[in-house]
Amino acid sequence: METQKFSYDNSIVRAFLYATIVFGIIGFVFGLTAALMLFYPELPEFLFGTDDTTINSLASGNIQGLINTNGALGFGRIRMLHTNTVIFAFVCNIVYVGVYYSLQRLLKTRMYSDTLSWIHFWTWQIMIVATFITFFMGINTSKEYAEHEWPIDILITFSWIIFGINMFLTISKRRVRHLYVAIWFYIGTWIAVAMLHIFNNLEVPLSFGGWKSYSAYAGVKDAIVQWWYGHNAVAFVLTTPVLGLMYYFLPKAADRPVFSYKLSIIHFWSLIFVYIWAGPHHLQYTALPAWAQAVGTGFSIMLIAPSWGGMLNGLLTLRGAWDKVRENPILKFFVVAVTCYGMATFEGPLLATKNINKIGHFTDWVIGHVHLGALGWNGFMAFGVIYYLVPIMWRTKLWSVKMANWHFWLGTLGIIFYAVPMYISGFTQGLMWKQFNPDGTLLWKNWLDTVTAIIPYFKMRFVGGLFYLTGGLFMVVNLYMTIKKGSFQKEVPAEAPALANISNKRKEGEGTHLWLERMPLLLGVLSFLTISIGSMVEIIPTLSLKKSVPTISAVKPYSPLELEGRDLYIREGCNACHSQMVRPFRDEIVRFNGKNGQYSKAGEFVYDRPFLWGSKRTGPDLHREGGKNPSSWHYKHMYNPRSTSAGSIMPRYPWLISNNLDRSKMVDKLKFMKNTYDVPYTKAQIDSADQWADNQAAKIVKDIFVEAADLKDAYAKRPKGELEKKEIVALISYLQRLGTDIKTTEIKTASTN
Repeated sequence: METQKFSYDNSIVRAFLYATIVFGIIGFVFGLTAALMLFYPELPEFLFGTDDTTINSLASGNIQGLINTNGALGFGRIRMLHTNTVIFAFVCNIVYVGVYYSLQRLLKTRMYSDTLSWIHFWTWQIMIVATFITFFMGINTSKEYAEHEWPIDILITFSWIIFGINMFLTISKRRVRHLYVAIWFYIGTWIAVAMLHIFNNLEVPLSFGGWKSYSAYAGVKDAIVQWWYGHNAVAFVLTTPVLGLMYYFLPKAADRPVFSYKLSIIHFWSLIFVYIWAGPHHLQYTALPAWAQAVGTGFSIMLIAPSWGGMLNGLLTLRGAWDKVRENPILKFFVVAVTCYGMATFEGPLLATKNINKIGHFTDWVIGHVHLGALGWNGFMAFGVIYYLVPIMWRTKLWSVKMANWHFWLGTLGIIFYAVPMYISGFTQGLMWKQFNPDGTLLWKNWLDTVTAIIPYFKMRFVGGLFYLTGGLFMVVNLYMTIKKGSFQKEVPAEAPALANISNKRKEGEGTHLWLERMPLLLGVLSFLTISIGSMVEIIPTLSLKKSVPTISAVKPYSPLELEGRDLYIREGCNACHSQMVRPFRDEIVRFNGKNGQYSKAGEFVYDRPFLWGSKRTGPDLHREGGKNPSSWHYKHMYNPRSTSAGSIMPRYPWLISNNLDRSKMVDKLKFMKNTYDVPYTKAQIDSADQWADNQAAKIVKDIFVEAADLKDAYAKRPKGELEKKEIVALISYLQRLGTDIKTTEIKTASTN
């Protein structure tokens, strides 16, 4: 058979490689900034200005500079920037590096279209930059790992489809008959992410000329769809494609074949089948239906088997090559990465069990768990791939093996100094929250006692982040010097015989899976069906059965001002630190009692688009906040949290007090909710929305002036009605509404009416 000559495209790999390195460092800096703000919340004041004489500032001695930022450096926004940069810009870009490099070589062909490759590259990077701009501006949906607003969601979809078309058309023109295991994981990843992203981000824009949208799902339904997406973003963005990289690059670096072909088959199919079911374990003891919680727990525990199968397949590939690990920093990174994968995938199922979840959920334990995977598994796999590729692509040796080893040890210390303090912090939080005195009162009644107790661990976590970032900077220097002395090979000449046409039927003696590996379309269809089963079983019943979310007659839609206040709450990322879900535990009902001592009911969230249950309690839960504190307290707390709560680590929000509320779309929001989602606003309510908001704002301001003489005196010198126009009043209206619909003595549901 005639040998065909062609070339591999290294230029697209180089582009994604540079993007990975640049955005990786940016993501680490965002994470370090967020970690710093958790024990030094005055950071924005130090940078932009403050009226607090106890704080040194780089700016002049007033707070106007901080006000002018409009919250760009607020913790909620920085956290979103950190998580999205690490996931979409760092991990996704290294996945693209690995896919574009390995796919060509595994299939003995160039990518189907260079044009599609570059469209994919530029649309993805434009999406990342657009995310930076919008998040800094406070334009977000608040949904974990899916905070992008609708135009960016569309851009992600477009870029992902372009990537998929290019990948599948490349497979179709391959010169190798059977698809290697790494490609199975690439195919499964593409199918799952497309499904997850599209269904979770179904939202309707308020107008096609603006950024604001509202989720197609509400309350409990939104929660189950979001965590079906959120957990499986971890599964199919941070895990399966990186496993594909492991199956290609680890054997290459070790110069050893994969340990077990059969174990690879079991690993792939069991992982993509089981993983998709596990999302509800993020919602244990919440208002989610009990059957969904139980399913999430069961499948989470089952996840240990396929996950550890993959880990063992990776580590046992190094049999007979462990002497190389001692000398080769690339293998060092891979070994620790696979080990962290095994540790995280054992810990995750444990956290999904109800006995452990009731202590660990909402605490820093989960943060430690997530970062064990992110820093160890994703970060170290990425570093290993980068160190492997750069010398090959630039046809030279790594500039400094010693510096790469320094990077490895700094990164490893960073993981230890990050994860261990977070575990201790999480155990401390979970236990302190639940401790009672003999007389039945909470031992740690003041929430701040549980915060100040863990500040030392926040500082240790910051040190760990510094170690990790420093290692990353060592890598940048090492790679720069390597590239500088090397010569990049843009086109890599290759040759291989064309693929002969044969029947699609199984040959005699051909194993079922071996036959399947030469049938990409069938492999893709079966992957889709395998992934879809769990999705359909969990999602469809919850979305379609009205009885799964009982209606509470007392729960009414938000007023116009409250709806605006809720949007401000989302803009500032308040749900990053505050949950809105009182679980049916004695300590939570006592602690978050307010005026209505009830745990949260599913029917209370029917008008919440999106839901705001949160995933972390840095501050207390707010679902019963309404009426718990006076409006003047909220005003002062937002202006300077330490004036009302000594030792608070919450940042300041003075721009809310300075900025006038933009009411230009308020009436449109009510019309939208009624016409699109059948929210029961009457025509009279919509027509009188402005007056309704004016009356509610006037009532709140009146309360503030009655409660706080100092604020009354301060505003006496200003134009009448000035405070009523401010954003702070809208936010207070929302906070004072939370949890006030139901009463302790009586809850009427559809079944008891």
